[in-house]
Amino acid sequence: MTKRGEPDQATAKALFDELAADHLGRPGVTIGPAMRNEGLKVDGKLYAMVVRGRLVVKLPEAQAAELTEEGDAIPFEPRPGRLMREWVMIDPPATADHGEWRHLIEDAGDYVTALARGQSKPSRGRR
Repeated sequence: MTKRGEPDQATAKALFDELAADHLGRPGVTIGPAMRNEGLKVDGKLYAMVVRGRLVVKLPEAQAAELTEEGDAIPFEPRPGRLMREWVMIDPPATADHGEWRHLIEDAGDYVTALARGQSKPSRGRR
C-alpha cells in the first residue's frame, strides 16, 4: 500500500496486464485508453481497468451491489459525486491467487459483450 492507504498502481497494473492478455485474442476485444488509464474494451465498450491501484469492472447492477454489500468491493466514483452504479473497485489480491480478479474480469467481459451486441444480459452472481 502507498502512504495514503491506496494499493500500489504499478503492482496492480502488472497483474491487470497479465490477466488482460487472456482476453486480447477474443473477438472485438482491445486494450486502449480509458479515463486516463488503459482498459479492456469489447466492440469499443470499456469493461475493466485499473484505477488508483484497484481493479475497476462493469458488472450487472445486482452483482455489483452484492460485492459492495459484502465488503468485497467499493462503488466506483471517477470523480467525487459521480457514482457509477454498475462499476465497482476491488483491491488487489492479498495472496498470489489471482482467481477473484480473473473471474471478475471474465464476468465484466461477458456482461459488456452481451450489452454491446444487444443480447440478453448474463446474470452470474458470485462464483
